[in-house]
Amino acid sequence: MKIAVLWSSPNTDGLTAAAKDQFLSGLQKTDAKIEEIHLNKLQIEHCEACGRGWGSCAVTGQCWKKDDFSNVYEKLVQADGIVLVSAVYWHDITECMKAFLDRLRRCETAHNHFLSGKRCILIACAGGTGLGAIECLHNMEDTLKHMGMRAYDRIPVIRYNKEYMLPALVAAGEMYAERIVSGFDMQY
Repeated sequence: MKIAVLWSSPNTDGLTAAAKDQFLSGLQKTDAKIEEIHLNKLQIEHCEACGRGWGSCAVTGQCWKKDDFSNVYEKLVQADGIVLVSAVYWHDITECMKAFLDRLRRCETAHNHFLSGKRCILIACAGGTGLGAIECLHNMEDTLKHMGMRAYDRIPVIRYNKEYMLPALVAAGEMYAERIVSGFDMQY
């Protein structure tokens, strides 16, 4: 079983990194093969909405840009489970995560459908007031729905709940891996 953990924050020792690490430690208690992908370390350009807004991705399922996008996309296609972990900026995901998901959505929705039906974990980490974490999670899930993907859980981690949420992420990681193997009991 392969699980891709896609995360985005420029701060490698902050709240988002801590949340990712806790979730990973839960996954590591299982037989999961883990692929950790730090978007801030990669070159992923923004979508240019080429071709009068539709682009070649709608026809071919591939973006014409030569950067790290297609390599990360392939890792998600090969994964049995996907975890998205993002810092919260302005009540939304990071710009790196947004750039990746915008391009992914265009390839998936218009043509490929490789990720349809995959169950994901969404984690939003807000270090400020925490007010944007829920809205960020909603935005991530809305993007997934366009691609036919499903959120298994949505986890807000904020500076006011980190003392109990960070340890809970270990159990969440372990349970997620177990559910990928044994199946999910939720419908929607």
